[in-house]
Amino acid sequence: MNPGSNIPERETAEALGVSRTPLREALLILEGEGLVIMAPAKSPVVANPTVNEITQLILVQSALEGLAGECACEVITTDELDRVQSMHQGLIAIADQAEALDFFSADMAFHEAIVAATKNLPLIKTHAQYNSRVWRARFMSSRRRVKKRSITLQEHANIVEGLVLRDKDQTSAALQQHLRDAITNIATVFANQENQE
Repeated sequence: MNPGSNIPERETAEALGVSRTPLREALLILEGEGLVIMAPAKSPVVANPTVNEITQLILVQSALEGLAGECACEVITTDELDRVQSMHQGLIAIADQAEALDFFSADMAFHEAIVAATKNLPLIKTHAQYNSRVWRARFMSSRRRVKKRSITLQEHANIVEGLVLRDKDQTSAALQQHLRDAITNIATVFANQENQE
């Protein structure tokens, strides 16, 4: 469903093969995560955040990922570091031919692996909540940068280098900058959409 569209409860429940009660409970969870807007006597609506709201969310997420970089430098295991490096090499290998969604999914997995390596459960949970709210916007940014994947890969290389060196400042700064670059791309996407309307 597109942002801003209604979610017809009866039809959605039938399509999912569930009753309306568990669907309603799921919608309330999604509302709590900022993905659905609920209002009395109205159909639920898929959230359609403004560019300003997305910018604020990504600023917070950039701080979370910066913190994750610092924490990961302290506790990441050799196996976890090998996995992050392998994921980076995997992105390099598919950069020239991967579809936008495939490349983006691998990119997100790279970030999630770093956050998971912190073993900090509140950070992992909070990061996941923010990630779900900005996933679509970050995909729009990633899709816009298909021809500039080399930039993403260089930013990832800086992140990996920081982790290998266990350099908290480098890792944190590289992760935060990587996310803040997405803000510029998303603003451009929104501006282009407004110009087309």
